[in-house]
Amino acid sequence: MSWIILLLAGLFEVGWAVGLKYSDGFTRPLPTLLTVAAMIVSLALLGLAMRQLPLGTAYAIWTGVGAVGTVIAGIILFGEALSLLRIASVALILCGLIGLKLSH
Repeated sequence: MSWIILLLAGLFEVGWAVGLKYSDGFTRPLPTLLTVAAMIVSLALLGLAMRQLPLGTAYAIWTGVGAVGTVIAGIILFGEALSLLRIASVALILCGLIGLKLSH
């Protein structure tokens, strides 16, 4: 169950990262409120997952899921560049996440 909680925490991290973009520097009230809510949920879920998972593994996977998800969201939502180097870089992050999961 802690792995599912950790994955959800990472997805909420993507949510708050995207929310930062939509909040326009915290000048738009609704996106700002949703961003802060996503931050709180993400951190709370990370804390719950860390009850059973090692700190280094949980934190690395949380940030990795957030990083990969945010890159994908940037491409889909904001038309950010999609290049072979970006795909390869994301693939390397995913390999690291899988390695951490398998080594636990």
